[in-house]
Amino acid sequence: MPKKDPIIRLLLVEDSAEEAEQVVSLLRTAGVPVRAQRADSRDALAAALAAQDVDLLLADARSRIATPADAVQLVEQASRDCPVIALVAALDDQAAMQALQDRVRALALRGAPDHLAAVVRREVEDLGCRRALRRLDAALKESERRCDALLDSSRDPIAFVHEGMHVRANRAYLELFGFTDFEEIEGTPILDIIASEAADGFKALLKKLSKGEKPPAQLVIKGRRSDATAFDAVMEFAAATFEGEPCQQITLRRQQSATAPPPDTDLVSGLRNRQHLLRELDSAVSEAAEGRNDIALLYVEPDHWRSVIDAVGLGNADLVIADLAERVRAVAGPDDVAARFADNALMLLLRRRSHDEAVRVAHALRRGFEGHIIEAGGRSLPLPVSIGAVLVGERIANAESILAAAARALQEAQDAGGNRVQVHDPGAQDKAAVAAESRRLGEIRTALDKDGFVLLFQPIVSLHGVEGEFYEALLRLPSAEGELAPSEFMRVAEKNGLLPEIDRWVVDAVVRTAAERERARRGTVLFVKITVPTIEDATLLPWLAAQLKANRVSGSRLVFEMPESIVTTNLKPVRAFQKGLAQLHAGFAVEQFGAGINSFQLLKHLDCRYLKVDRTFMADLPRNGENQQRIRQICDQAHAAGKLTVAEFVEDAASMSILFGCGVNFVQGRFLQEPERTMSYDFSH
Repeated sequence: MPKKDPIIRLLLVEDSAEEAEQVVSLLRTAGVPVRAQRADSRDALAAALAAQDVDLLLADARSRIATPADAVQLVEQASRDCPVIALVAALDDQAAMQALQDRVRALALRGAPDHLAAVVRREVEDLGCRRALRRLDAALKESERRCDALLDSSRDPIAFVHEGMHVRANRAYLELFGFTDFEEIEGTPILDIIASEAADGFKALLKKLSKGEKPPAQLVIKGRRSDATAFDAVMEFAAATFEGEPCQQITLRRQQSATAPPPDTDLVSGLRNRQHLLRELDSAVSEAAEGRNDIALLYVEPDHWRSVIDAVGLGNADLVIADLAERVRAVAGPDDVAARFADNALMLLLRRRSHDEAVRVAHALRRGFEGHIIEAGGRSLPLPVSIGAVLVGERIANAESILAAAARALQEAQDAGGNRVQVHDPGAQDKAAVAAESRRLGEIRTALDKDGFVLLFQPIVSLHGVEGEFYEALLRLPSAEGELAPSEFMRVAEKNGLLPEIDRWVVDAVVRTAAERERARRGTVLFVKITVPTIEDATLLPWLAAQLKANRVSGSRLVFEMPESIVTTNLKPVRAFQKGLAQLHAGFAVEQFGAGINSFQLLKHLDCRYLKVDRTFMADLPRNGENQQRIRQICDQAHAAGKLTVAEFVEDAASMSILFGCGVNFVQGRFLQEPERTMSYDFSH
């Protein structure tokens, strides 16, 4: 089933229902999925805001129902986070000043579809961010509650210190120093729990911390209990926050042997392990999100690793890793983190280095390996490396994306022959998109030149015993990725003016298919999609008449379909096309029907036989009473107007039963049959 786009619940304040419908159609034509309703009075507007969730409110600046300022006031009274956009005829100083006074979120030009769609998308995106922020805030409070509970249950003595003062401590910490309640040390200097002989060194550390310097990973201290007895311990530091303020988290552990490595050390390489690197990377990400741009990650891996291991033997792999680690450690500064990330992959997290300096470090590290010979397993081998470098900034301040970018950069370096540094290019995705579009355009042109497109057919089945066979013809483009649906290539075709050629290919193929079915005495009605640039071509209808005549097939075997939003915004050429089809006895269908404010108003201007219900009403249909009611209303009005209804995207038996009860005439979807190259559905059962 195709991925469902989120539907924008839209409320309009428009004096004219026709103008409101026009706005909705403009948005849907621009690819903005909306489900709209119109408030025809101030009371209706207040009721709509109070009764249901609304994502966006569009208010005509000229409306007599309610001004944009009224709309803002009603939104606030309903306690809704619903952006109000004022629709204006022109953008000028007066309109901007009025918008400020009315406290609307934005102005949109009603006569400029692209501008209107861009403003709506931006406001909906901002709304999504605000909603996500509220969810994250609630999740953060819940996480803090759970962390607080875990902190109290931890066996490790842990305290939080802000500007040298205790602001939080767990029970293990209190017990270690002989206190029974946190109130006994709340707000007291941490120096009070340091033995006098270690106080001077700790004062120096606190001064460094106050200047923003990074604390050591570990510090051997002598603690002092409340009864004046002393003990040796290791103090570990980690940046943290407490009630929104930056502070230091301090964990106390029993002192280790001077020769014992830290617990997060990789024993083979002597570098930090993967877990430590990930923690440090998370910390660096937080710094980058706050605006720091002096962080980089280097992903280092030997070239032709398998050949190296084959030469020195698997048992000597650790010696090679240790040799690699020595060279990485040699270029690491005091604030940097060198770690073993995987079997033969090392990483170097550079901190407090400019991006230019980080690139220089990467090249220096590569050159250091270039002339290096390793001795292992009785063999002497060169060991060139490739390095993927990511310059971490606010726009890539996400640990997963940083690691993924480093891996891609490393792969690019190795694919280019190895022994090189590849710096992640933030614009690479844009370049890749341009290249992909160029490749797709070539595939389209090849398909047109070599008759390479493919048609699939999906049955449209009557629920009420209408005789005959009905199929929809669905276009596919053969590609290296498989057979592509129109959503994956028609935008490129439209951009390059190829829609009329593609449409004519489809219509020609459908006419020939209808003729074949006719000769086999299997009269079949075929639904086929058509686009606006094609119907605006004055030669189309004469060409279609000639094709029907040449293939000796009746136009009644064809039904051309277009989306409601496209029909509404291109009513004049669509009406002319539909009238021409009527002369050829061909039918016309409006698809994606019913999501507008007053979709049936369209039928006063257009004669069509079929209405294909908008696919958004099929979402979770068995459990969505609102969608069921809307489909029933569409069917009742359609039948009263003498139209037949088709429900697409039917995915389960429960939906079939509901659609039958709603009065739907035809159904179509994967539950009945997947689109196939042959028309094999058995309409007799």
